[in-house]
Amino acid sequence: MLSGFLLDIDGRRGTESEGYVKTLEAGKELPDGSRETTETYESASGDVVVASVTVSYPDSPVVQRRIQVSNRSERDIRLTRIDTVRGLLAKGGYTLDYFECPTNGLEFSPRSVPLAGTKVLEAIAGRSSRGMHPWFTLRDAEGGTLAGAVAWSGNWIFRFEPADEGAYRLTGGLSDWEFAKTLRPGETMESPAVLYAHLPEGGLDAVSIAFGGWGRRYWYPRNEISRTVPAAWNHWWPYEDSAINEDVFRANADEAAELGLEICTLDAGWFGEPDPNCNDHLGWSENVDWFLKRGDWHKINTLRFPSGIAALSEYVRGKGMKFGIWCEIEALGIKSEIGAHRPELPARRDGEHLGYVCLGNPEARDWAFGVLERLITEYKAEWIKLDFNLDPCAGCNRTDHGHGDGDGLFEHYRGYYELLTRVREKYPEVYLENCSSGGLRIDLGLARHTHGAFLSDPDFTRHHLQLFWGASMMLHPSACFHFSWSETIVHYDSNLDKDPIKPDMPRHRLDYIIRANMLNGFGCSYRLPELPGWAKARLMELIGFYRETVRRFVAGADMHRLTGQTIRTGSGDSWNGYLYVLEGAEEALLFAFRLTGGEPERVLRLTGLDASSLYELHFEDSGRKMELSGAALAEEGLTFSGMEEESSEVVRLRKLPMER
Repeated sequence: MLSGFLLDIDGRRGTESEGYVKTLEAGKELPDGSRETTETYESASGDVVVASVTVSYPDSPVVQRRIQVSNRSERDIRLTRIDTVRGLLAKGGYTLDYFECPTNGLEFSPRSVPLAGTKVLEAIAGRSSRGMHPWFTLRDAEGGTLAGAVAWSGNWIFRFEPADEGAYRLTGGLSDWEFAKTLRPGETMESPAVLYAHLPEGGLDAVSIAFGGWGRRYWYPRNEISRTVPAAWNHWWPYEDSAINEDVFRANADEAAELGLEICTLDAGWFGEPDPNCNDHLGWSENVDWFLKRGDWHKINTLRFPSGIAALSEYVRGKGMKFGIWCEIEALGIKSEIGAHRPELPARRDGEHLGYVCLGNPEARDWAFGVLERLITEYKAEWIKLDFNLDPCAGCNRTDHGHGDGDGLFEHYRGYYELLTRVREKYPEVYLENCSSGGLRIDLGLARHTHGAFLSDPDFTRHHLQLFWGASMMLHPSACFHFSWSETIVHYDSNLDKDPIKPDMPRHRLDYIIRANMLNGFGCSYRLPELPGWAKARLMELIGFYRETVRRFVAGADMHRLTGQTIRTGSGDSWNGYLYVLEGAEEALLFAFRLTGGEPERVLRLTGLDASSLYELHFEDSGRKMELSGAALAEEGLTFSGMEEESSEVVRLRKLPMER
């Protein structure tokens, strides 16, 4: 369907059917069981050869496409557009679904429009999810759905353009905005991959299951931590960079161990000058502001952490937990010593410092690897939160970094992927968390190289449910990570309430807050020593339930969405239901949430079960039990009533023996 390509080289346009002639086709089986087919095309002059690569996967509708362009001439050629996919959509009515993301905190804001005229989805801020997420679905009038995603962390594009007789032309891949790649004689460039799937029925739920299952089986890196999907704590929101210190972190680690948490992550605030105000975001100054000195990761604020980070890590590990640490490895503050001492590191555009390390430069990649290796070997970090808090836009145009004046951003991301691959190859059991001002770089490119994507900075429950519904369209729940609604050091309009856990709040509301984040990789960010006694006891029970029951489903089940997407502003669906079905449909786990404004009663129709089997249902809160067939649960559904607003219910389902 999308097997073509489009190139602009030296001002001339060519496609697989115009300007290039197919000369060869070859196929091979890959170690993971997928099949790779390569079609080779040659330009009329023989100067350019294009390898058009398609990868198909057993038992999956997902298809991978990428192209490789080689310069076979004796002169330089300049490539200014490289569309990985090109295809013709049949005449008909289509609905285009996509997610906007104007800024952090507004991730996965849904848009759904009839396809009419020319429609372009594109990100040009230099981060894949800044503006729009690199994903779309196109639904036809017969119930079929085409879904597509660019596996790229920089600028990308999809174009939907009217063609002859009411048809539509779809092209996409790397954005051509401010892009140019000079290929010298003998050089080859490979495009970012585009993934797509066409499903004749099942709609958005079928798309979600297809991409989630494909990612878990074929795409994501896996290690013990990612397979376990542990329960984690991070210091950031209640302490940020201004109130964290060694004693505070240790006190929270004591409580975390007692609660059953398994990871303690030291977020921003650990490095910088030994100055009492160095990590105070409320009183920044150019002399001590750590933000301006990012890159100096060899420095520790010894006034806040007098024993050092290695000792703090040892303390956490001595409690039976793993130690995690935050690092914005790509960032480079304008006041950093390393930037001054290593002038080859900074990305610059027209001489202006862009605030990050250009990883298109091999020397920069070696430096960055050394930094991350130190965190792993000296600090014994088993979880690294990799952040990135700026928009590189078109990127670096220095020509002394090993890239040209038009492909600096492209080579930066190729270099970042290479860096992450190098870390994983040498330290395969270290978990790499992908974060970028929250969720401004959530894409299948980084999902190929990291173990989990942080969804957003704000985390109030309605916002979290909006995020999870959207992110799980292309990522399996096990590859999503977020915090339950956090306590924050100051009030943020984006997070509604800085202290969501009240001494006198009803238990059902705490359960609602915590359970919503059990849908994916579980994290929390609370002042653990200050939690009310009853809340601490209940949180311990909920963490135990997550560890003993829930995470097995999060790690390995197909997740079916039973309701529409809720919207953080209060619109959208006012109930949320998610059903996790393990392979063979022997067991399933259902989460139901009644949101503020939700009607008193809702029927959820359960998809993905064995229609011919009988299931035993156990309601976690009410203790109610019943037996219903898979067919009845799908056709008649399960009725939820009597639940308070901002409450939840969990239902365990187990297939009964055939003789029943």
